[in-house]
Amino acid sequence: MSRGKSEAVYDQLKAQIQSLQLPPGAKLSEVLIGEQVGASRTPVREAIRRLAREGLVDFRPGEIAQVASISLSRVRALFEFRMVLEPAAARMVTLDGIARPELLEPFRRIAVELGEVAAILDTASREELVARFYELTERFDQSVIAACHNEPLAMTIADQRGQTARLRGISHADPGRLSRSLDEHQRMCEAILSGDPDAAARELSYHLTESLRTIINGLTSSIAGTGSLEIDIRPSA
Repeated sequence: MSRGKSEAVYDQLKAQIQSLQLPPGAKLSEVLIGEQVGASRTPVREAIRRLAREGLVDFRPGEIAQVASISLSRVRALFEFRMVLEPAAARMVTLDGIARPELLEPFRRIAVELGEVAAILDTASREELVARFYELTERFDQSVIAACHNEPLAMTIADQRGQTARLRGISHADPGRLSRSLDEHQRMCEAILSGDPDAAARELSYHLTESLRTIINGLTSSIAGTGSLEIDIRPSA
């Protein structure tokens, strides 16, 4: 099996799932995907199994895999897990940054750029704001992962990123959420840069709690309109 081909199939499917181009419940036929990407079934199957390990795909041997559903129970379970892992990582990074200030350089740059986004909240288009904010929040999360000295913890957090990415549209459907999340990320950066591990963990926990609350509100509104927990959340045009 070509590892490069499997990686390419994985990257393509993951991007399509995260962007909701492949919505919850979509079937993932190994044969059809192989024909579309010019790959044999073996690298396609490996990519699907990898996505299943990350919680993005529901897969049982002998059955056609499908994109994992998005439901209240799945979202709560994901965020409960993140609330255990990520504050612990933020605490470690903050403590390590006291002895090794160079670890914190990415957070200094992110803090500056978050301030720049905050300065244009009332003047820039929402499309521009969302694009810049998503890029900065992704850099923040990846910086925590990169600076965390506990490799199993960092790898586990990284594996959850795909599930979180496809919930962004729900979280920021609330017009005021972007501004609040921006403020939360600024406070997280400030806590890390000030060398306060307790504050870093606390601010990250608060951010996850608020994100979960917003997503549940969005899902509940959608469920009220569809009568189902297994909903299609593709963004409107």
